[in-house]
Amino acid sequence: MRTAPLRVGVLVSGGGSNLQSIIDACQAGKVPAQVVAAVSNVEGAYGLERARKAGIPAYGVPHDGFASRAAFEDRLLAILREHNVELVCLAGFMRVLTPRFLSAYHGRIMNIHPALLPSFPGTHGQHDAHAYGVRFSGCTVHFVDEGTDTGPIIIQAVVPAFDDDTEDSLAARILAQEHRIYPRAIQLFAEGRLRVEGRRVIVRAPRCEDVALHNPPLD
Repeated sequence: MRTAPLRVGVLVSGGGSNLQSIIDACQAGKVPAQVVAAVSNVEGAYGLERARKAGIPAYGVPHDGFASRAAFEDRLLAILREHNVELVCLAGFMRVLTPRFLSAYHGRIMNIHPALLPSFPGTHGQHDAHAYGVRFSGCTVHFVDEGTDTGPIIIQAVVPAFDDDTEDSLAARILAQEHRIYPRAIQLFAEGRLRVEGRRVIVRAPRCEDVALHNPPLD
């Protein structure tokens, strides 16, 4: 049984709204975790300001300031280890991590993706789903492996895609759910309720079998 809050390090590249949702959930006591460091590969990323406002150590580590990807990742790892980070959360972090980095935190790196994986992986999930004409889209929190958005899925949220949606309106609906499911995934991890078996994440949580969504409605 864990007695101390899970120590979380968050990697961001932009505005950090998911970082904020994690900070808020931790500070409200909804998640037995603490964000102990935030790192961005973009020096002026607003996500760093969010962390500083919350009293969290924040580091700008521009990736183009290093001679190699290995050197850049060594700096990231040094920061995470300095703060004894136990779980790494990618929140809009726009850099591909190498197997070397992934091995350092094997099974302890999460990412959030704005689509229902395995559909529409990559950097344009909302755009691709909207362009395809899906009736439902959503978001996914998954463990990170060496592929592109291919790691075992922890939690997903589904949102309807309406005929008059723009890419932006669909993205906004998805983002609202991202802010709900990422803290929940961290909570489940912190409480020891996740177990990975092959490609499947076994979640120790209540289940509801009589659930279905239809768009457009059946009636």
